[in-house]
Amino acid sequence: MATHDDTPRRRASLELLRAEAADELSVLVHERLRAGEDPWEFMEELPTVDELVVFTLRAENIQADGGVRPNAARHYRVLRQIALDYPPLTRAVWRLLGDANTHRRWDAVVRADAS
Repeated sequence: MATHDDTPRRRASLELLRAEAADELSVLVHERLRAGEDPWEFMEELPTVDELVVFTLRAENIQADGGVRPNAARHYRVLRQIALDYPPLTRAVWRLLGDANTHRRWDAVVRADAS
């Protein structure tokens, strides 16, 4: 019988994950600045370092599950497990689970189709 393991695999320390996310975020900012974009217009759209770490851990979980996009219940369980495994990320997890960030293009809120 196949079971779904929603537990993220701990691959690195939180400090290392944050350092990698900060590097990635700085590259994103640099590229947008080089493209001539105004930082006052795009900085609010970008995820925080902790949000980027959560997305990285979530992506690893999705990849481990064969790349299947999670439904709303699994999305919640995966993010909740990330918060349990990495308590300092709890605030970022709850921000991502809420509706406060729905204006961001990268927001991972899973919505059911209205059709």
